Amino acid sequence: MEEPRITEDLIRRNSEHNDCVIFSLEELSLHQQEIERLEHIDKWCRDLKILYLQNNLIGKIENVSKLKKLEYLNLALNNIEKIENLEGCEGLTKLDLTVNFIGELSSVKTLGHNIHLKELFLMGNPCADFDGYRQFVVATLQQLKWLDGKEIERSERIQALQNFPVIEQQIREQEEAYCLKRAKDKEEAQRKLREEDENEAKERRHSVFEGQSPFSVEHKDHVQEGQEGEYNQKRFKDNEDDLEFWNKPSLFTPESRLETLRHMEKQRKDQEKLSGKKKKVKPPRILITEDGKVLNVNDPKLDFSLKDDEKRNQIILDLAVYRYMDTSLIDVDVQPTYVRVMVKGKPFQLVLPAEVKPDSSSAKRSQTTGHLVICMPKVDEVITGWRQTSESGTSPSDSSREHTNQRSKRIEKLEVDPSKRSFPDVANIVQEKNPTPRRVRSEPKIIPSEEDPDFEDNPEVPPLI
Repeated sequence: MEEPRITEDLIRRNSEHNDCVIFSLEELSLHQQEIERLEHIDKWCRDLKILYLQNNLIGKIENVSKLKKLEYLNLALNNIEKIENLEGCEGLTKLDLTVNFIGELSSVKTLGHNIHLKELFLMGNPCADFDGYRQFVVATLQQLKWLDGKEIERSERIQALQNFPVIEQQIREQEEAYCLKRAKDKEEAQRKLREEDENEAKERRHSVFEGQSPFSVEHKDHVQEGQEGEYNQKRFKDNEDDLEFWNKPSLFTPESRLETLRHMEKQRKDQEKLSGKKKKVKPPRILITEDGKVLNVNDPKLDFSLKDDEKRNQIILDLAVYRYMDTSLIDVDVQPTYVRVMVKGKPFQLVLPAEVKPDSSSAKRSQTTGHLVICMPKVDEVITGWRQTSESGTSPSDSSREHTNQRSKRIEKLEVDPSKRSFPDVANIVQEKNPTPRRVRSEPKIIPSEEDPDFEDNPEVPPLI
């Protein structure tokens, strides 16, 4: 069975809260990943403050000494047998080692270098059953404030320091007894493992031998008829072996946890082999039919809204992609009649209500919601203010008519708004300028005739020159 490892991809998949950026991670959770070895984290995630590694199969504390900012380390429910390699974690304030296999209680002395350590959990370990366990830890780690969730009183520490020489001797004797017992358990577990490997090798050779044995043609039909019966027998036998494994009494040791994991993995593989299950490759999703019809598809199952912005003459698609998803996992393709978005390899496709310009379209992520907003200008004619843009061809008569209409509109607007006149007002020319003397043309004189009955000749009036 391949050993699960801590990989860069595993860390990145568990760092979506940090936009999948791993070098600046401050919190990382890798619980229940069946990890057997602690590695790489101190190189890739130097800024970690909180690290969750509970419920794995880690057998040794290692490769965390460079995490200077680490404040909380959770290693509960693992296979750890000794406290070590934590001296470099200068900022460590809380350490959880609940339900491990720590029997060397004296290894807590290495935590004396972690001067900021305030909380320690060791319940569920073999050392927690030792006589004088709590007094030994309280006296050894004087910076501790809490042990196994219980506050350490000042009087308790004074008493533990007074009795420390006696308690230390008791702890040492109990440790030696536990180490001898543990060595025997390890040897027994290794012997069982060798026996299981030999039995598996025999079964493998036996199956190969049976597969190579010659069969005559008349026997082949008989073999095919009996395959179903052999399958049922094999399945029944596996069920019996599985039931026997779970009912067999077993010690709670690191080896038994590993054995349980390997048994479950073997059962899964055998089940797949017997049932002939294979991962079926899904046919590619049909996005455009053979007759050229574009389909509406929403495989990522994302909420969306489509808005027709008549003011700016564009269509706006708001796609509710996941807020912390890396933008590199999104691919946008705008076509004149439809838009397609690939989200983590899953297609989202939507037919547009009007033809758009792909080259003028834009796509961006919202900084608040993370939504993908795609703006697609339409191809239709747009008139904004007095500026006219036309995409479709027009005849010369149509264009001249439109030009005349625009001029008439302008003239009407000039008459309505006197402040924007461009033609002179003849009526106000004389009023606006100072009057200047003008030469008046003489009108023709009328000389009365003597025949006029009203004519009177006054001799005193001088004659006209």
